[in-house]
Amino acid sequence: MPIAERGADSGRISARFEALKVEGRGGLVTFITAGDPDCDTSLEIIKGLPAAGADIIEIGMPFTDPMADGPAIQASSLRALTNGQTLAKTLKMAKAFREGDTETPLVLMGYYNPIYSYGVDRFLNDAKECGVDGLIVVDLPPEEDEELCIPALKAGVNFIRLATPTTDDVRLPTVLANASGFVYYVSILGITGTREIEADPVAEAVARIKRHTDLPIVVGFGITSPDQAQSIASAADAAVIGSAIVRKVEDRVDDNGKAAPETAAAVLEYVGELAAGVRKSTR
Repeated sequence: MPIAERGADSGRISARFEALKVEGRGGLVTFITAGDPDCDTSLEIIKGLPAAGADIIEIGMPFTDPMADGPAIQASSLRALTNGQTLAKTLKMAKAFREGDTETPLVLMGYYNPIYSYGVDRFLNDAKECGVDGLIVVDLPPEEDEELCIPALKAGVNFIRLATPTTDDVRLPTVLANASGFVYYVSILGITGTREIEADPVAEAVARIKRHTDLPIVVGFGITSPDQAQSIASAADAAVIGSAIVRKVEDRVDDNGKAAPETAAAVLEYVGELAAGVRKSTR
């Protein structure tokens, strides 16, 4: 652990992966954009995710220029922002979730600009108080760790690093140096939700990354079906599903950006199907 001082994190992420080991299966990590299509519907979905089978929840922080996200998540951010979603409201949603669930890990995923505008110290303090366990900030490379990564670790918030198919064995030690919680392996090149995943190359990549770290490896980008979720959760420590879930929200939003009454139920039913697939995985 390269940095000399770290705050104590909640332990929820490590506890969840230990529980998955005991169960002998991989996990399901779900992504939903905060405030999509509106705050109430989004919070209803988030609160229902654990019962639907999500092991870890990623909440997207809407941003006007989500450069790593495909059309589905870009559209979800636009819907959320159009309906007044802010970073402060996203943190309040995390707090509302945590008041009813003290065990499921919560990770905020997004970009640095909204955090910088909010104020790094204020953001980390508020995130910790709201029960956030980790951060994935896709546009901050390891060379910028002093900006947010190290302050987050000292505040007791895990900083989860991304690895990609182009992250070779020379680059990996730098990428992993201050990583904590888990490593998110982006299984395909390009933006989210535009190609389907293949299990064999993923298994090879996970094995290679595990030679460099003891952290759990979760794999995302391109998972859309229970069978795919099962195969990836067998190859890695967990499968991440985002764009496919967000599209289930989009399918139930009208031209005026209003969600149908059954939106949350439909999304959670789909997550339940994915979770059933993941629960057939073996470790």
